[in-house]
Formats: sequence, C-alpha cells, structure tokens
Amino acid sequence: MSTIHETTPRTSTHLERAVDLAAESAAGDGGPFGAVVVTADGREFPAVNRVTAEHDPTAHAEVMAIRSACRELGTFDLSGAVLYSSCEPCPLCLSASLWARLDAVYFAADRHDAAAGGFDDAQFHEFFAQSAQERDRALPVRHVALATRTEPFEAWAGNALRTAY
Repeated sequence: MSTIHETTPRTSTHLERAVDLAAESAAGDGGPFGAVVVTADGREFPAVNRVTAEHDPTAHAEVMAIRSACRELGTFDLSGAVLYSSCEPCPLCLSASLWARLDAVYFAADRHDAAAGGFDDAQFHEFFAQSAQERDRALPVRHVALATRTEPFEAWAGNALRTAY
C-alpha cells in the first residue's frame, strides 16, 4: 500500500500536468498514463504511454519522458531531475528512473487505482519478491557460464575511450 505524502504546490502542479496528459491520451487512442521529467532548472519533458502506438512494450509514459529528456539534453544522467507520473511506476519504470539517476519520483494514482481501472501490474511488482523457484514458473531466467562470458567486460576495461556510466 502506498503512503500519501504532503506535496508542495510545484509537485502538485507537475502531477496535475501528468494526470492531464494521461486523460488526454486515454480520450484519444493512447493509454491512460502520462509523465513529466522536470530538470533542476525547470525544463519539462512531458510524455504519454506509447505502447500500442509504437508496438513497444517498454514505451511507458515514464520511460518515454526519460528518453525525451535524455535525448534533448544530450545525456544519460538526469541527476537533479524529478519524474512526475500520473500513476505509480511499474518495476520497468522504476528501473529506468534508477538508471537515469533521477532525484525523486512522485505519482498520483497508485497500483491499486490502476488495477481497478483495468491495468493490474501486481504480478510484475510481486515477481521480484518471489523465490527463485516461484519466479522460474513465471519466466525462466537461466545463467549459462560460457567461457567467453567476460570478454565484453574485458574489452570495456581496455577501452580508453569508453564513457563511464
């Protein structure tokens, strides 16, 4: 169960923008999810869910907002930026937020609101809390220890031109 936190007027404004984007998308041909990445200097990168439009199961609103911000800013590091989402981010979107180094994530509707609206992602949230045996029934993930498995990392370590991230 999520905990509701008091918000600043700025937080409420950005969350309302994300909710408005989601409602506009849902009234058209898109999904009911919207998100806005806001940088420390106030630049905004809004996005909506594009899963069906782009035939891309990773095109969630949060991921699309992160992609837009990174592309426009010319960076993969969004330190100092905050993600505002119309709905509680799924594990994919939370992972993207962590990789982007966002400072915080705020959301309006929670996962239970989404489930009541026909978007139940409980199995994805629960997947990581399960034992290896339980996860294996949902999606087998197997380690195969190839002799060459560390070659990419060795090539990376030896590349003086690499960009660390």
